[in-house]
Amino acid sequence: MMSALRQNSPKLLAEAIGTYLLVFAGCGAIMIDHVSQGQATHIGVALSFELAVGIMVAGLKHISGAHFNPAVTAALAARRFFPPMLVLPYWAAQVGGAMLAALTLRGLFGNVSDLGRTVPARSATQTFGLETILAAILIFVIARVALDKHALPTLAAPTIGGTVALEALFAGPISGASMNPARSLAPAVVSGQFDHLWIYLTAPFLGGLVGILLFQALGGETAGTR
Repeated sequence: MMSALRQNSPKLLAEAIGTYLLVFAGCGAIMIDHVSQGQATHIGVALSFELAVGIMVAGLKHISGAHFNPAVTAALAARRFFPPMLVLPYWAAQVGGAMLAALTLRGLFGNVSDLGRTVPARSATQTFGLETILAAILIFVIARVALDKHALPTLAAPTIGGTVALEALFAGPISGASMNPARSLAPAVVSGQFDHLWIYLTAPFLGGLVGILLFQALGGETAGTR
């Protein structure tokens, strides 16, 4: 097991770095919007998440596959597109990167806006349904542009980043548009606020499975397991 971890350490480091930037830039934009009295704006927050994801996909996809999201890792592993033995190490790297980013933000700004944690603006049922659908769409898109052997590699970063921005723009005001358990867990833990966290730790996994099944239902073909 230790030798396997050493062998895959570049992948784990890439996952930690990518998830760190996602949380640092995205949640940081939420906090800066608060301390600057709205100068970042909702659009700016959505674009911060988009650019962080797109940049990291472009820079790190060739190393780790650029999951940066436990729900992505779980969905790919569930359909044997990713080695099951690497699921827990990837989760640890993703959560570790997210936690470090949340701690960095707390050190810089204090516990502003609960460090950008995700909370429902409407009912828990609406938020759970929305987060499930958002994750399904995101992971379906990821599979189509980054996993399918017929996809153009150059499209992965802008398409995945664009999907994150789209979902954050229209769904962010209701659910926070997390789609990512690590992104929601880290600010909750570091801020000490756990209200409705269960939604963001369960819905993305359900949505991820739906998304990868849709990918297969439409005849998605892969070049092999990563």
